[in-house]
Amino acid sequence: MAKLFGTNGIRGVFAEDLSLEFIHDITLAIATYFKKGPILVGYDGRTSSPAITKIVCSTLNSIGFDCKNAGLIPTPCLEIATKKLGYAGGIMITASHNPSQYNGIKPVASDGVEISRDDELVIEDIYFNKKWKKDLIQCGKTEPEENAIKVYLDAIISHVNKERIRSKKFKVVLDLGNGAQTVTAPTLCNELGCKVIAINEKIDGMFSGRGSEPTPNNLQKLSETVVRTGSDIGVAFDGDGDRSLFCDEKGEILTGDKSALLLSHFILSKNPNSTIVTCLNSGSSIETLAQNTSSNVIRTKVGSVEVSRKMVQTGALIGFEENGGFMYGKHNQVRDGAMTLALVLDLLSFSGKTMSEETKLLPPSFTTKDKMACSKEDTSKLIKALADQNQNSDTTDGIKIIFDKKNWIMVRPSGTEPIIRIYAEADSQEKLETLMSEYLAKINSILFR
Repeated sequence: MAKLFGTNGIRGVFAEDLSLEFIHDITLAIATYFKKGPILVGYDGRTSSPAITKIVCSTLNSIGFDCKNAGLIPTPCLEIATKKLGYAGGIMITASHNPSQYNGIKPVASDGVEISRDDELVIEDIYFNKKWKKDLIQCGKTEPEENAIKVYLDAIISHVNKERIRSKKFKVVLDLGNGAQTVTAPTLCNELGCKVIAINEKIDGMFSGRGSEPTPNNLQKLSETVVRTGSDIGVAFDGDGDRSLFCDEKGEILTGDKSALLLSHFILSKNPNSTIVTCLNSGSSIETLAQNTSSNVIRTKVGSVEVSRKMVQTGALIGFEENGGFMYGKHNQVRDGAMTLALVLDLLSFSGKTMSEETKLLPPSFTTKDKMACSKEDTSKLIKALADQNQNSDTTDGIKIIFDKKNWIMVRPSGTEPIIRIYAEADSQEKLETLMSEYLAKINSILFR
């Protein structure tokens, strides 16, 4: 088991878990893993990100590695620029959706995809045994990388019908969440001929608008703005811009599962016999869609690394997580909020229907999730107790208690915060609410008895 890497990179509270010494030493370990430069470095809008970036770049230079600083950009922008511009690797400074006091370090391989779980262990072995590169012939240098954003936006636009989208003159509300998509998503929409209404559009490392993670519960302003302005859709991004949640023209917020089904239905209709990769905590309706197009679904543990690397291994066309992380294999096998937005616009321009009309065509899907604070010790106790009470359970990743194909509950520890996440699916909204209520009460009784 990894000790430093969580579900998505290394994260911690800046100046505590992420001390200056730790940032220096883990950068040495990552550089040793990469073996050579140049390395592309980018960062999100957190207040600590510029300082961490300086440490990372100077550490790389100190052992002879050249690097380029792409500045404040979304994570998927750094990832595709690493691949398209020929870097030996990339390092993204971000804690994604975590609260503002957190930050993190995410290594990206030369193929533009975050490194595998096995490679995370290689880096940890280098770090803990101090086996990092020490021989220095001459210092490397740090220069700006000014092409990353253009490469990113050009790549996205190449995968959709730009002229057809432009002809529709869509009106789009962007909830930028005070995050990194501020520097890219409005430009993308302008390129696609959309009228943009932006909210929470100023970069703010404290995420004062609605927090760094978009959830159905904190997107009321997005919903109200869509309805008030008569917009076609709304979209909300997380802090580093790799995830997106959508709002239809009636102000209804779609779960990540539902928007993934929407796009999968569209993409699979044009690409039957494809492979889809998703996590154990995603809803079961994707199997129905896949069966209709002679496609197959592969399930992984929770985490974008798990999905991304399985996509690379299998040549999958689609990957997604239930949290709004959608991956389009023809673009890059990583979560990308702006690519997802472009695909939704492509779908609507093709069908001529509204988003609410499109969602009515999908197989029914009733999913929900919640979270609560929980220590590692209490999480282990909880999962053991639930496993003892439920014989028909899957403990591959936390515990998934399966009643039947459409009815299940899943509990797992977060890999990025001291919390547990609880997911559920049922075959009706009423049953879903009952199931979630029952298990939240059961979890509380186990933890606090």
